[in-house]
Amino acid sequence: MRRFFFWSVLSALVGVVLAGVGFGAYWALHVRFQPVTLDREADETVQGLLDEASWVSDGAGERPVYVVGWRDSAAMETFMRQEAPRLRIAGAETRLILFARPDQDGAPRSTATERATIAELWLSRDWTLYRRWAETPSRSWTAAGLPRADHDLSRAAMVEAGRRFDADLTGQLRAAGVVIRYPLILWRDRNGRLTACGCSDSGSWKRIEDDLGSAQAPKPDVRPAPKAEDPAAAAAPGRPSLAYPELPPPARPAPATGAPAPVSPPSPAVQPRTPTAEPPRSRPPAPRTPRAAPLPRRDEDTTFF
Repeated sequence: MRRFFFWSVLSALVGVVLAGVGFGAYWALHVRFQPVTLDREADETVQGLLDEASWVSDGAGERPVYVVGWRDSAAMETFMRQEAPRLRIAGAETRLILFARPDQDGAPRSTATERATIAELWLSRDWTLYRRWAETPSRSWTAAGLPRADHDLSRAAMVEAGRRFDADLTGQLRAAGVVIRYPLILWRDRNGRLTACGCSDSGSWKRIEDDLGSAQAPKPDVRPAPKAEDPAAAAAPGRPSLAYPELPPPARPAPATGAPAPVSPPSPAVQPRTPTAEPPRSRPPAPRTPRAAPLPRRDEDTTFF
């Protein structure tokens, strides 16, 4: 009887352990990647936040898909490089909302050039600027022509607005049961309900493809993105870098009354080139003729030689 009771308890414990392991694997491989459909109250609140944010888009497509993240997120770069083109083919509009991460324990997690670009994107919503930024390695991006956000109150406010938006959005999604991972993807499903996903893994893209009809879209033939710290890889033929924005020439001060107008120097491209003179050719020395000895001659008073 004791042996039967012992084996029964042992079997029950093994079953509980196996069930726990199975559920953990199921959650880790499937459940945690599943999107969450928001209820009506959360739908209205989150949609209000999305409408107030300054997103950038190329304008293609009709069904909006919001992508929230920061510039150097590898998962976000992968999504924009591989999945966004398929969504565009299916008629979706990718609306990108970028923010600069706040400092953590006194250590900055964003650079001055990143904050300057984020402020400009929130003010101008310039898609071309984003594409130039995305196609340039982060260490090579200098934000040429963009005012610094750290010493400009209006631009610093835009940077803080992006951070505040992310904090409010993640607070609402976390309360709705969404696991916060970046990029955060939000879209309307087939029934028009707002759905959110922490889509840091490509396994979570399946639901997006099913709802938006991009599952049949061909996968883009893209090469892996070069690392930001490898300038040589960024200039590879498979991933050309986009140029910086064309900046207007600096304005010259108007000449004073009566003063001659400044004359710009001629372009080096149109200046004539002075032909190079050939070095003189050396000539062989002429043979020297021996001189004859002087002959004496008589003057009136003196004899000279």
